[in-house]
Amino acid sequence: KVKQLSEAAQKIGDVVTLEDGPLSLTVTGPFATGLAAEADNLCLRAARFAGREVAITLEKNLPVASGIGGGSADAAAVLRALDVSPAGTQSLGADVPVCMAGLPTRMRGLGEILDPLPALPPLHLVLVNPGRGLSTPAVFNALPRRENPPMPETLPDFPGADALIGFLRTCRNDLEAPAISLMPEIATCLVALNDAGAQLARMSGSGATCFGLFPDAARAQAARTAIARAYPSWWVAASGLAPAKG
Repeated sequence: KVKQLSEAAQKIGDVVTLEDGPLSLTVTGPFATGLAAEADNLCLRAARFAGREVAITLEKNLPVASGIGGGSADAAAVLRALDVSPAGTQSLGADVPVCMAGLPTRMRGLGEILDPLPALPPLHLVLVNPGRGLSTPAVFNALPRRENPPMPETLPDFPGADALIGFLRTCRNDLEAPAISLMPEIATCLVALNDAGAQLARMSGSGATCFGLFPDAARAQAARTAIARAYPSWWVAASGLAPAKG
């Protein structure tokens, strides 16, 4: 019996448990109703990729289709538990190889070019989701142009959180505007994070989850409490990200 915590959001991540087969998937947890155990579920596809007959239980604690890599991290957890090499796992999804590594990484291309980074400084963040999933293909279809200025070829050092946040302020998420056009609540999430004192607030991936970075754990928890009180139907969580080294 093997249990793995998905790396999507550390202590607030999904939990994947593997036992001897036959191959099956049982979904539990607060977001189980939003994720059917259909044949093409990423956890099942990962087990098939590994060629293993295992019974999988997925405790779904993260919102479904929320732009924080929950499904990819779940698949990566299955593959890690089965001691599978990352080679070729991009066929399961562009984010699966980087989730298998579980380290700070620069992703390029379609996710197949991975450059490990030095350990990042500790961060304190709040995750906010308006309670609805958002289709990634729909967001990309709403993107007016796909040729945009790239990040610098060489990234600077980040000796502390302030340096990292300062660099992130110079970056952007090209999917944010098209995602907001499809789901205006995302803009409300960003406003809520900024009003709660975030040093930086951005949409994650293709949405709809947004994240805010805060100076310390106490202010992150206070922001989580305030936002959850103001928007009781939202999913709101606070977490600390500790440095990770290879």
